[in-house]
Amino acid sequence: MSIESVREYFSTWNMEDRILEFDVSSATVELAARALSCEPKRIAKTMSFLLDDRCVLIVTAGDARIDNAKYKKLFGKKAKMLRPEQVEALTGHRVGGVCPFAVPEGTPVYLDSSLKRFTTVFPACGSSNSAIELSLEELERYSRAESWIDVCKDWV
Repeated sequence: MSIESVREYFSTWNMEDRILEFDVSSATVELAARALSCEPKRIAKTMSFLLDDRCVLIVTAGDARIDNAKYKKLFGKKAKMLRPEQVEALTGHRVGGVCPFAVPEGTPVYLDSSLKRFTTVFPACGSSNSAIELSLEELERYSRAESWIDVCKDWV
Protein backbone atom coordinates (compact mmCIF):
# COMPACT_ATOMS: atom_id res chain seq x y z
CA MET A 1 0.00 0.00 0.00
CA SER A 2 1.46 3.33 -1.07
CA ILE A 3 0.51 5.34 2.00
CA GLU A 4 2.48 2.82 4.04
CA SER A 5 5.60 3.50 1.96
CA VAL A 6 5.13 7.25 2.57
CA ARG A 7 4.54 6.67 6.28
CA GLU A 8 7.77 4.64 6.42
CA TYR A 9 9.56 7.34 4.39
CA PHE A 10 8.51 10.06 6.85
CA SER A 11 9.40 7.88 9.85
CA THR A 12 13.05 8.64 9.02
CA TRP A 13 12.38 12.14 10.37
CA ASN A 14 9.78 11.10 13.00
CA MET A 15 7.10 12.85 10.93
CA GLU A 16 4.79 9.95 10.13
CA ASP A 17 2.27 11.20 12.71
CA ARG A 18 1.81 14.41 10.70
CA ILE A 19 0.16 12.49 7.86
CA LEU A 20 -3.56 13.21 7.74
CA GLU A 21 -5.98 10.47 6.66
CA PHE A 22 -9.57 11.28 5.76
CA ASP A 23 -12.83 9.33 5.77
CA VAL A 24 -13.54 10.94 2.39
CA SER A 25 -11.64 11.06 -0.87
CA SER A 26 -8.94 13.67 -1.43
CA ALA A 27 -8.08 12.35 -4.90
CA THR A 28 -8.64 15.67 -6.70
CA VAL A 29 -7.72 19.23 -5.82
CA GLU A 30 -11.35 20.07 -5.10
CA LEU A 31 -11.93 17.00 -2.93
CA ALA A 32 -8.67 17.54 -1.03
CA ALA A 33 -9.54 21.19 -0.38
CA ARG A 34 -12.95 20.15 0.93
CA ALA A 35 -11.43 17.43 3.18
CA LEU A 36 -8.89 19.94 4.54
CA SER A 37 -11.25 22.95 4.68
CA CYS A 38 -8.75 25.07 2.76
CA GLU A 39 -8.58 26.91 -0.53
CA PRO A 40 -7.96 24.63 -3.55
CA LYS A 41 -4.89 26.64 -4.53
CA ARG A 42 -3.09 25.45 -1.35
CA ILE A 43 -3.28 21.83 -2.49
CA ALA A 44 0.15 20.83 -3.80
CA LYS A 45 -0.74 18.59 -6.73
CA THR A 46 1.93 16.27 -8.06
CA MET A 47 1.81 15.81 -11.80
CA SER A 48 3.66 12.98 -13.54
CA PHE A 49 5.21 13.35 -16.98
CA LEU A 50 7.05 11.07 -19.35
CA LEU A 51 10.31 12.67 -20.46
CA ASP A 52 12.22 10.43 -22.83
CA ASP A 53 11.97 7.08 -21.03
CA ARG A 54 11.71 8.33 -17.47
CA CYS A 55 9.14 9.80 -15.15
CA VAL A 56 9.43 13.41 -14.02
CA LEU A 57 7.29 14.77 -11.16
CA ILE A 58 6.26 18.41 -10.96
CA VAL A 59 4.51 19.71 -7.85
CA THR A 60 2.28 22.72 -8.54
CA ALA A 61 -0.30 24.82 -6.73
CA GLY A 62 -3.85 23.54 -6.98
CA ASP A 63 -4.98 26.39 -9.21
CA ALA A 64 -2.02 26.27 -11.61
CA ARG A 65 -1.92 24.60 -15.00
CA ILE A 66 1.09 23.44 -16.98
CA ASP A 67 2.07 25.94 -19.67
CA ASN A 68 3.19 23.77 -22.59
CA ALA A 69 5.47 26.47 -24.02
CA LYS A 70 7.28 26.96 -20.68
CA TYR A 71 7.58 23.20 -20.21
CA LYS A 72 9.04 22.70 -23.68
CA LYS A 73 11.48 25.57 -23.22
CA LEU A 74 12.76 24.07 -19.96
CA PHE A 75 12.79 20.37 -20.83
CA GLY A 76 13.25 20.54 -24.61
CA LYS A 77 10.22 18.33 -25.25
CA LYS A 78 6.46 18.68 -25.35
CA ALA A 79 4.72 17.91 -22.04
CA LYS A 80 3.38 14.36 -22.06
CA MET A 81 1.57 13.19 -18.95
CA LEU A 82 1.83 9.56 -17.91
CA ARG A 83 -1.10 7.39 -18.94
CA PRO A 84 -3.11 6.19 -15.94
CA GLU A 85 -1.80 2.64 -16.38
CA GLN A 86 1.81 3.92 -16.21
CA VAL A 87 1.41 6.04 -13.08
CA GLU A 88 1.74 3.43 -10.33
CA ALA A 89 4.56 1.56 -12.08
CA LEU A 90 6.65 4.73 -12.55
CA THR A 91 5.78 6.70 -9.40
CA GLY A 92 5.00 3.99 -6.85
CA HIS A 93 1.62 5.64 -6.21
CA ARG A 94 -1.85 5.25 -7.70
CA VAL A 95 -3.70 8.02 -9.50
CA GLY A 96 -5.30 10.23 -6.84
CA GLY A 97 -2.46 9.69 -4.37
CA VAL A 98 0.61 10.61 -6.41
CA CYS A 99 3.06 12.56 -4.30
CA PRO A 100 6.77 13.43 -4.34
CA PHE A 101 7.59 11.16 -1.39
CA ALA A 102 8.83 7.56 -1.41
CA VAL A 103 9.18 7.57 -5.19
CA PRO A 104 11.54 5.28 -7.09
CA GLU A 105 15.22 6.17 -6.80
CA GLY A 106 16.33 8.57 -9.54
CA THR A 107 12.87 10.06 -10.14
CA PRO A 108 13.43 13.81 -10.48
CA VAL A 109 11.04 16.06 -8.56
CA TYR A 110 10.59 19.74 -9.40
CA LEU A 111 8.63 22.36 -7.48
CA ASP A 112 6.78 25.00 -9.46
CA SER A 113 7.00 28.66 -8.46
CA SER A 114 3.18 28.78 -8.22
CA LEU A 115 3.64 27.31 -4.71
CA LYS A 116 5.87 30.13 -3.47
CA ARG A 117 2.98 32.41 -2.49
CA PHE A 118 2.04 30.13 0.43
CA THR A 119 3.57 29.54 3.85
CA THR A 120 2.34 25.93 3.91
CA VAL A 121 0.82 23.59 1.34
CA PHE A 122 -0.85 20.16 1.37
CA PRO A 123 0.61 17.43 -0.86
CA ALA A 124 -0.91 13.94 -0.94
CA CYS A 125 0.77 11.08 0.92
CA GLY A 126 0.41 8.14 -1.44
CA SER A 127 -3.31 7.43 -1.19
CA SER A 128 -6.55 8.99 -2.38
CA ASN A 129 -7.49 10.03 1.16
CA SER A 130 -4.33 11.48 2.68
CA ALA A 131 -2.25 14.65 2.87
CA ILE A 132 0.37 16.37 4.98
CA GLU A 133 0.81 20.06 5.75
CA LEU A 134 4.35 21.18 4.96
CA SER A 135 6.17 24.48 4.81
CA LEU A 136 7.85 25.19 1.49
CA GLU A 137 11.22 24.46 3.05
CA GLU A 138 9.93 21.10 4.29
CA LEU A 139 8.40 20.31 0.90
CA GLU A 140 11.71 21.07 -0.80
CA ARG A 141 13.69 18.96 1.70
CA TYR A 142 11.40 15.93 1.96
CA SER A 143 10.58 15.74 -1.75
CA ARG A 144 14.31 15.92 -2.47
CA ALA A 145 13.45 18.42 -5.18
CA GLU A 146 15.97 19.01 -7.93
CA SER A 147 15.01 22.69 -8.15
CA TRP A 148 12.29 25.29 -8.30
CA ILE A 149 10.98 25.84 -11.82
CA ASP A 150 8.41 28.03 -13.59
CA VAL A 151 6.25 25.94 -15.93
CA CYS A 152 2.71 26.94 -14.93
CA LYS A 153 0.11 29.49 -15.93
CA ASP A 154 -3.30 30.79 -14.81
CA TRP A 155 -2.39 31.21 -11.16
CA VAL A 156 -1.13 34.80 -11.04
